[in-house]
Amino acid sequence: MKELCIEAKHMIFSAQSQSTRLKAKLFRGFSDPSRLAILDVLRSRPMTVSEIVEATGLSQSNTSNHLGCLRDCGLVNTVQQGRYTSYQLADARVAEILEMVEELMADVAKGVYECTRYNCSKNE
Repeated sequence: MKELCIEAKHMIFSAQSQSTRLKAKLFRGFSDPSRLAILDVLRSRPMTVSEIVEATGLSQSNTSNHLGCLRDCGLVNTVQQGRYTSYQLADARVAEILEMVEELMADVAKGVYECTRYNCSKNE
């Protein structure tokens, strides 16, 4: 009985650990400034790559690479509009997360700005 209990605890810990790793992976999708800029502009409406390039100032190749990553991770999807492909947020909750982050930043921006534990390049 004791061995079964230990095995069950190990399985629960393993599932929690996997869940934590998946959450961290999701947040890595949000952590890149280019991907975050793309997600932010897609909050307003679906856009083509050219429109995203214009709205973000990113290069077309950089935008396309990041869109591929965001699509593979399930954060954006494509919509065919005639001969054009538009990108949109795959789930309305992505926009909600971005809105919550803006609200949170209003309260904790000073601490985030002064945080020395997350070293960001000056280009970010």
